[in-house]
Amino acid sequence: MTTTEQPAAEHATATGKKVYLRTGDQFKQSLDDGRRIWVNGQEAANVASVPALSAGVDMLASIFDDQFSAEHSDVLTTYDAGLDATISAAWMVPTTIEELRRRRAVIEYTTMKSVGTYGRTFDLAPLITVGLKAYQPTFEKSSPEFARNNPNLAANITAYLEHGKRSNIVMAEVLADPQNDRSGPSGSTAGLLRIVSQEADGVRVSGAKSVGSIAAQADEIVFTNLLRPDFPPEACVWAALPVGTEGIKLISRPPVSKPGADPYDHPVAYRGEEADQFIVFDNVLIPNDRVFNVGDPELLQYYGRVCAWLHWHILTRLWYKAEIFVGAAQAVVDALGTARIPAVRAQVSELINYAQTLKAFIIAAEDGAFMTEGGVLCPDIPMLTSGRLHSIQNYPRIIHILQELCGQGLVMRFSKADFDNAETGALLDSLLPGHGISAQDKNRLMNFVWDLTSSGLAGRVELFENVNSTPAPLLHERIWAEYPRDMMAAKARKIAGL
Repeated sequence: MTTTEQPAAEHATATGKKVYLRTGDQFKQSLDDGRRIWVNGQEAANVASVPALSAGVDMLASIFDDQFSAEHSDVLTTYDAGLDATISAAWMVPTTIEELRRRRAVIEYTTMKSVGTYGRTFDLAPLITVGLKAYQPTFEKSSPEFARNNPNLAANITAYLEHGKRSNIVMAEVLADPQNDRSGPSGSTAGLLRIVSQEADGVRVSGAKSVGSIAAQADEIVFTNLLRPDFPPEACVWAALPVGTEGIKLISRPPVSKPGADPYDHPVAYRGEEADQFIVFDNVLIPNDRVFNVGDPELLQYYGRVCAWLHWHILTRLWYKAEIFVGAAQAVVDALGTARIPAVRAQVSELINYAQTLKAFIIAAEDGAFMTEGGVLCPDIPMLTSGRLHSIQNYPRIIHILQELCGQGLVMRFSKADFDNAETGALLDSLLPGHGISAQDKNRLMNFVWDLTSSGLAGRVELFENVNSTPAPLLHERIWAEYPRDMMAAKARKIAGL
């Protein structure tokens, strides 16, 4: 087991008050737990030994340290009355509109910290536990055959939420099944995660999950399956485990960031990335107290509702990321002196409109929030769905506009070494100055936009945004199902005299 089983309060300052927070170093140490990770065909001794992983860990560690800083502690920490302690704001459970907006401030911070390149930042997965808490009364009614060793699985939701608050953990959330032949029955899919045996201490599962973003860099994983027709009961599982649990194996995709690069050359990519892992469960024991659902297909139907706060997080992050795009676009226009060109102003206005529209969706979703059966305030779900659809349908065009505003600047970029060279640097400085900006600083700006829009990291992020927000065809189906069409039809019929 990982060291996350030890409460973070053990490391609190001697003020007499409970503080359930960890430092960056304590977070890093917790990852050295014997977890098994493969990168480029080689098993890593630990996370710190792989630059593509360790750079991202360093970024996450800086967030832990920011919890103690005067500048960020008001955003990153909160007082929990139930524990009478200071905890990470990532683990707060919103019950009022003020608390929901307070929680949104954490999303703004993590978006700016990661420059929007982390789709599953450290504060995303805790919202799964918020969603589970929101529908805990429904989970309490479940008593499937598989749960006979622990009939009150719903109590585990409360216990795990408290564990997260006390331990200040980073969680990875994973849903996707392995991509393979899906032409047969859903229960016959290769790699489907399922219960293979049960014992007094819990259930054992085998199978795999895919796109485990940030899993190798996290303390724990929360996972489930997406319900499909004719789904076998043994595949209906919802649980959370430490990454270092025996039998869990992580196979990373090839890295796409540039850890170790000069920040001038890669202002974003040098910071590392959230690595995606293929997660194999090889006869893994899930202890009874880590299971939230086992064997009940009805509970898997609640995945969409449980994940409403994740969808709110995703759309909020895209809003703040869109503001980064607007800022980058204006910086480019200023550097090139192109503000006088109407077509340029129109393109920047389109970026602004995208950001403003996403903001409007979030504000409307929060204003239309409702109280769930478990006493948690939930943003308006249909509004979030429409917002997510708008965000991904327009994202590729937004990227293209930002690229186009840069003109040849993204094609003709130069390294810091080119400017440091006495002969070539002098030529570049004299021949490539911008509008009120040096050639070297203008080039750095283009490197920044390259990392945001055109690099390998940017390509991965664009692909991820599409599937993470849910592809457009599925969102269209959700809008069809969620919107009160009958109510609108009744209004139309009344007006028409029908």
